Amino acid sequence: MQAISCLRCRREIEAGHKSVAVYMFAQTVGVKPRQKSGAQRICFCPQCAVSLAMGMPPEGALNLAAWDMIRDLVSAEPSLNQAAWESLRGGVALLGSGEDSAADARGRFRRAG
Repeated sequence: MQAISCLRCRREIEAGHKSVAVYMFAQTVGVKPRQKSGAQRICFCPQCAVSLAMGMPPEGALNLAAWDMIRDLVSAEPSLNQAAWESLRGGVALLGSGEDSAADARGRFRRAG
């Protein structure tokens, strides 16, 4: 099994884990004999897919076509956004919960006077 990594951030995406795959192939039209290239698979982790969809459109026709498809996926169903937040929460959990941090900050940074 070939290792898959996110095209944008290069994080490894394990088999069966949530991701967005964009498949590309080329095919001749109106030319005999018809020719078709092999398919290429480009993967994005949920965080990068949502980040790309929320950002500005990229330059280049192929990049714009892929961006439109990813935006359609992100806006059609909340599950991809939820997967991105789950991954982000995993990283934030290492820093501690927001409530504890806010209480600690209030205790340390009281106004003088």
